Amino acid sequence: MRHRLLITARSILLGWTMLYVVTKLVERPMLSWAAALLGASWLPTAQLALACVALAATGWILGRWDRLGAVPAVLVFAVMLAVWNFGLVPAIKVAWLFRLMVDAFGDARYLESLIAAAATHALLFGSLIAGAMLSRPRRTTPASLMSGDLR
Repeated sequence: MRHRLLITARSILLGWTMLYVVTKLVERPMLSWAAALLGASWLPTAQLALACVALAATGWILGRWDRLGAVPAVLVFAVMLAVWNFGLVPAIKVAWLFRLMVDAFGDARYLESLIAAAATHALLFGSLIAGAMLSRPRRTTPASLMSGDLR
């Protein structure tokens, strides 16, 4: 059990490092380049797409370093990311999402914003989990309908 916790802690530390490196060294320069190329109206879309790529890469690295427990490690990392974002993925604001949900129950004009924010969060966290799922080991033998040898 202790060994499993150490492996998960190592994976999460690596995940934070990977997310920091990808965000600061890759995403930000590409975003400034894309802003000049695409224009200001496409900047939020480009930022969301690059954040999804950064989270998918982070999930992939987390899954590669903890192959047996890729999904639990990524889920723990996702909870930590929801609580402590450190400004690395500005679109993830879970506390704000809950406040928006409470406001939407009080006034229907917040409903459209709630749906858009919930879809954005699902896309971001889905990218993280998809990256971890893509890192899982492949089967060495294909699945078979026959369980025995046909000799």
